[in-house]
Amino acid sequence: MAHLITLIPGDGIGPEVAEATVRAVDATGVSIEWERVEAGARALVEQGQLIPDDVFASLEMTRVGLKGPTATPIGGGHQSINVSLRKKLGLYTNFRPVRMLPGLKTRYADLVNLDMAIFRENTEDLYSGLEHEVVPGVVESLKIITQNASMRIAKSAFEWSRRESRKKVVAIHKANIMKLSDGLFLKCCREVASHYPEIAYSEMIVDNTCMQLVMRPETFDVLVLPNLYGDIISDLTAGLVGGLGIVPGANLGDHHAIFEAVHGTAPDIAGKCLANPTALMQSAVLMLAHLGERDASARLHKAIYATYAERDHLTGDVGGKASTTEFTDAVISRL
Repeated sequence: MAHLITLIPGDGIGPEVAEATVRAVDATGVSIEWERVEAGARALVEQGQLIPDDVFASLEMTRVGLKGPTATPIGGGHQSINVSLRKKLGLYTNFRPVRMLPGLKTRYADLVNLDMAIFRENTEDLYSGLEHEVVPGVVESLKIITQNASMRIAKSAFEWSRRESRKKVVAIHKANIMKLSDGLFLKCCREVASHYPEIAYSEMIVDNTCMQLVMRPETFDVLVLPNLYGDIISDLTAGLVGGLGIVPGANLGDHHAIFEAVHGTAPDIAGKCLANPTALMQSAVLMLAHLGERDASARLHKAIYATYAERDHLTGDVGGKASTTEFTDAVISRL
């Protein structure tokens, strides 16, 4: 029986990387029926809504989505589409594995075994969007940390670590300053950690974490973080392995899952067949595993890595000269 998947191509280069990823996933031989819906700038122009009702209707039926990048205005305008989807669907876990691809020339290219996982709480913290102007010139933004959300993300990190035989989890915080909010987050992480004695647990202040990640990233394994720190740290770790155009992302809840590229829409190269679909393809690797198609997931993963190891068909952002289509063809040929 075919898997039914909601496809949200997105804005800018989104449709190009989405099409490339669909081709690669279909080439694994897994039977998938794609239901394409629009969200973002194109949906606003065509349907008058950033997230039309048919997006939620589709996801309610399929429970699984693959999403390209969507644009978010800075300093005004609409709320992030990603934030809206996460809140509406209860996608409380943002999961980003960060691994070095073979043959990729970065400042940390010698760390070939760099392999860490980010578990970021996805629904609250400062991303709750509760802001108001107290008096002219004074704005207040509320940081929301709850026991329920903190326990959920900690359990997600430890359950995955146990399943994947990972050795250590570190909780990232600023509880030395925000003693109540980040203090509650740590209290929950400690409680969950007590049920996983085989996994080493530690805590690290977020500013020191940034320094340690730059100086000795190989010492990290699994990180669990509140929303804001998770957003910042996950981008920092992506920079260690080549940037946001490389790393995958998954948003997971109890009933729904959306797998997405975490990079921007790159409007300057949209429509030129120059975009790198690696991030969304790697997200599709996670999606296939989520669907129980672990053999296909592993084969697509290996095909992407083999293409990077060979280096003859890489896109311009990672030092090659290939088009989006040529890179995709190279990945498919290795399946």
